[in-house]
Amino acid sequence: MPKKLKILISGGGTGGHIFPAIAIANAIKEKLPDTEIHFVGAKGRMEMEKVPLAGYSITGLWISGLQRKLTTKNLLFPIKVILSIFKSFKIINKFKPNIVIGTGGYASGPLLFTASKRNIPTLIHEQNAFPGITNKFLGKRVDKVCVSYPNMEKYFSEDKIIITGNPIRKEILNLLPTKKESVGFFNLNNDKKTLLIIGGSQGAKKINIAVAENLQTLLDLNLQIIWQTGSYSIDTALKAAEGKKHVVVTEFIQKMDFAYVASDYIISRAGAIAIAEIVAARKPAIFIPLPTAAEDHQTKNATTLVDGNAALMINENDAIKSLPDILSSLVKDVELQESIKKNLVKFSYPNAAANIAGEVLKIAQKNI
Repeated sequence: MPKKLKILISGGGTGGHIFPAIAIANAIKEKLPDTEIHFVGAKGRMEMEKVPLAGYSITGLWISGLQRKLTTKNLLFPIKVILSIFKSFKIINKFKPNIVIGTGGYASGPLLFTASKRNIPTLIHEQNAFPGITNKFLGKRVDKVCVSYPNMEKYFSEDKIIITGNPIRKEILNLLPTKKESVGFFNLNNDKKTLLIIGGSQGAKKINIAVAENLQTLLDLNLQIIWQTGSYSIDTALKAAEGKKHVVVTEFIQKMDFAYVASDYIISRAGAIAIAEIVAARKPAIFIPLPTAAEDHQTKNATTLVDGNAALMINENDAIKSLPDILSSLVKDVELQESIKKNLVKFSYPNAAANIAGEVLKIAQKNI
């Protein structure tokens, strides 16, 4: 009887690290159902809640990032790293994994560093066009690096790189609802073009302010709007939309597949997963990157698409002033819209999770 594969996965801190990790785990289970998978996260971070909800066990490390400004918290950082490496040794010794996977975030550093020291096969997945500190550090030590964008040779060794794209939710990949169903879901008009504004789970404050300031001008483009604000901007949005027709304001969208199908144009931040979903949906988008994201990776993500003529981009500081004109130019230029949709195909990796899972199993099965 063949030995059961055992796999450790670490990734967290943000949904951009956690959800690809869960998608990879699910894809591994689809290919090899009896694989034993355990997660390692950072105590107090969102993976400690999200991973068990997805049906997987998780162990927490006492680890956090190095603050970019001078703070007493940084004094604890070396202690946390040492203790997390020690705990990673204990986890690895007890679980005996055939491979260890990292998708970025604080906990993946100590775990994959320890695995590499133990000569256990390792693989990381980098979601962004510019790698985070943890993955840049690990890139020199791991066996394979799955990336989501081309031209990553400047950050990782070329012989380790496999371009896989970003794993995204199955319902976004398949987009089963019809346009009529989707527009009806939001109680909107089937005869009007729809603008989807994605403010993120917590809310992109400056995007929401820019929309609020220009809301009537945007509606005057003969658009109807689905405006997902996040928790922080809901009151601002509701006040701006008061008395206006053809605007649906919501803090959170549970059925994002309906939102993508309903939309004709999208305004969004430029996180790796948001971009991957918009690419999969094949919708013309205006990205407004979060400038304070680590290493300004959102700007680099969006720039990759803009350089491929597959998206438009606005600097956050220019959003209030520029948004109406940029959106107007997109709405009125059908040729530009079709060109963007066509060029998005170049950035599409519909089998990302399955491809990463295949690579993981190929490496792991050599280490049984």
